[in-house]
Order: sequence, then C-alpha cells, then structure tokens
Amino acid sequence: METTEKPSFFDRFNNWVKSSVMLKLITIGILILILLIPASMLERLIDERQGTRDSAVEEITSKWGNGQVIGGAVISIPYQTIQENEQGKKMTVLEYAHFLPEDLSITGTLTPEKRYRGIYVVMLYNTKLHIKGFFKKPDTDLLKIPKERFLFSDAFVSLGISDMKGIKNAIHLKINGIDLDMNPGVETNDVFPSGVSSPLKLDAEVFNFEVDINLNGSKEIDFLPFGKTTKVTIESPWGTPSFVGTSLPDERQITDKGFRAVWEELHLNRNYPQQGVGNFIGRDLSQHTDHDVEVVNYPGKQETYGLESGTFGVKLLLPVDEYQKTMRSTKYDLMFIVITFIAFFFVEILSRRRLHPLQYLLVGFAICLFYVLLLAISEHLSFNWAYLIGCSVILTLVALYTGSIFKNTRMTLIFNGILALLYGFFYSLLQLEDYALLLGSAGLLIILATVMYLTRNINWYNAYGKSGSE
Repeated sequence: METTEKPSFFDRFNNWVKSSVMLKLITIGILILILLIPASMLERLIDERQGTRDSAVEEITSKWGNGQVIGGAVISIPYQTIQENEQGKKMTVLEYAHFLPEDLSITGTLTPEKRYRGIYVVMLYNTKLHIKGFFKKPDTDLLKIPKERFLFSDAFVSLGISDMKGIKNAIHLKINGIDLDMNPGVETNDVFPSGVSSPLKLDAEVFNFEVDINLNGSKEIDFLPFGKTTKVTIESPWGTPSFVGTSLPDERQITDKGFRAVWEELHLNRNYPQQGVGNFIGRDLSQHTDHDVEVVNYPGKQETYGLESGTFGVKLLLPVDEYQKTMRSTKYDLMFIVITFIAFFFVEILSRRRLHPLQYLLVGFAICLFYVLLLAISEHLSFNWAYLIGCSVILTLVALYTGSIFKNTRMTLIFNGILALLYGFFYSLLQLEDYALLLGSAGLLIILATVMYLTRNINWYNAYGKSGSE
C-alpha cells in the first residue's frame, strides 16, 4: 500500500507565498512606497534645475535692469518738527510733506529682447516713456501743519524709478517750459526708495510737467497711479503679456504681433490721498498676515509698498514655462505608478504567470526615468516634443522587457496598450488644467469600472491556480 508523503511546513509556506493574492498586494504596496523615494527626488531635481535657470536670469538682469516700477512726479516740501530724544532733550527733526499731481499721463512702447545664458532664455526689454501732467500749487493748509515750519525754498520734485542702472539717457524734466536736470537719488525715501529729483521753485499756481525716460528692465514693468486721474498706455510687439497688479487694463488688444493696453485710474481707486506726510502711501508689511496683499519690492531696498499703493502693469511671459509643466506632470507620478502596477498585476492574474517583485520594481523605475527624460529634453525642445519622445522611449523599453517576461504577444500588447493610454490620459490632464479634476475623476471611474468588469469571474482564493506555478 502506497503512502503519500505529507508536505513539510516549508513546502506549504512556499506554496502559500506563491499563491497568496493578499501577500502579493502587500508586496506591491511596499514596492510603491520604495518608488516614492526616486519620485520625491524628481521634484528636488526640477527645483535644482529651475534654480540654475533663475540664477542665470538674475545674473543677466542684474546687469541690464530688473523689473521696473515707475512713479511720479511728486512735489516734496521739507518741514521742521520738534521731538524729544530718549534723554528727554528736545531736538529739531526734518520731515517731508508730499503732493501728488492732479493729472498724470504715461505713454510708451515696450521693446522686448531675448537673451540667452547657455540653454536658458531671459526676457529683457527697453521702454521709452513719455510722462506728463500738472500740479496745483501745494496747499500746505490741508496738512494742518503751521506754515512757518515749512522750508519752501528747499522744495523738490522727484520721479520714482526702482532700478537706477536701467536708465539709458539723461533725464530732463520740463516744468512750465523750463528744463530741470534730474539728479540721482531723493532726499527722503518716504515715497520712493530710489529715483531722481531736482530742486523746484514754488513760484506758480500751476506746474505743468513732462519728461521722457529711456529705460531698460526685465520681465515686468509696473506703474503707481499718483494722479487724481492717471492714464497709462503701453504698446509692445510682444504677443504673450500678463497684466498684473491691482487693476486690469480698461482697454486691451492682444494679437500674435503684439499688444496695446490702456489703464485709466481715479484717485478714488486707491487708498491714500493727494497729499500727506512721511510714508503715507506705502507701509511695512512684515507684520501683515493676510495672504491677499501684493508686495512690490524695490531691488536692494527694505521698503515695500502694499496693496493700497495700487500698482499695476504688465509682465512679459514666455509662451511656456517648461519647468512648471514638468513639475505639474510629476504630481501624477504616484498615480501613474499605482495604475501601472495594477495593470501589471491583473495581466499576471489573467495569464496565470507569476512575476517577481523585482520585475515590478524595474518597470516602476522605468516610469520614474520618464520624468527625468522629460525634464532633460524639455530644456532643449518644447514640452510637447519632450513628452512624446520620453514616453516613446519608455514604452519601447517596457514593451521589450515585458515581451520577454510574458512570452505572450497578446498580453504584451494589452499591457503596453494600457501604458500608452495612461500616457495619453495624463498628457490630457496637463493640457486641460481647468478641467483636470473633472477629466481625472472620469478617467479613474472608467479605470475602476474596467478592472471590476475584467475581474468579475476571477476566483481570488485561487487566482494563480492550484499549484501557483511559474
């Protein structure tokens, strides 16, 4: 009589390891956690490359001219006040009263210029501005300061220019037909952290002024609405502007050949009067906790202007920011890996062929490598071409690898067809930013429904068959 040898504990354990669906799912989960390490490194790599690009941009703009903020003209009159120091001793301190124009009109052209630092593109511009307007004679009675304290003979007029190295020509301010040579710097930074100024005789009831400015800058130009009525008209041959600040243009025309924008602002649209003392326009926002406050930083200065300064202007955008798109694509890398592993797992179930965790890991690394290729290629070609080349390379690599694993042309085509659909799906998510949530939700619903349909007849207690064979 023959006796059947009872399987040993190790044989039973080995068979359970090979046939346990739950253990395989746990293993896949661990592999996904492992792949989160290179996935997180991808974002740091993109940040590093973007930082290199920003350094190249900063190097060029620091020599050419940073983003410019233009303000003025403003009439300022010093006055004396009596204050006590810490020891209680009285001392005379010089402060300033400032008066804004009744009308301010700025017209100009913005000529963009691309500069290259290695593989990086930097947006520069030259602008020629014509500024004109008029003041009424400053009425110091409105400030409720004794008139005898004012030093009218020391009055001056100033223009605010945020980055002085961008000035290309001498600036001559014409007031009531008389040319004033503007000198660098202002006596006080109450209104302008930097700019040009000139002494002014307060010997008229109305002061009509006009000035031409030839200025270099980069990326962005902004204006301060200092007039009771302020009108700014800017034209440029750049076709991809972004209007920034507290107000949008009242009129704008944008074509592939350029844009024209017109802003018309009233003093009622801002949060400061036509005259004031000290820093009555801006304020230090270092203690401000709101997140909806726009801060305009002047290069090399600590002073800031808050939302109430009412700056507005235009930014010259490059058509695409490849780093931004690549960073957005990495937001979906975890989902891509999970769906790929699910597809790998179900092909394994349907083909009843056991796959080793290392084979999952190699396919996962190939997916992570796609994002490195996308980043590297997009620095030289457009994002769309980089995406197409990157996914084609990875699909070819995975197809050759899975073909040698499955030994089944049908299963290989199914798996790689799923991967190709995933690449197309995630590309659509990147292009349709406003509808990404809707499209993503619909896509996940379709994926879940497909998985449920294909696995409806699988016996999960014996998914690999009795033997769990290779």
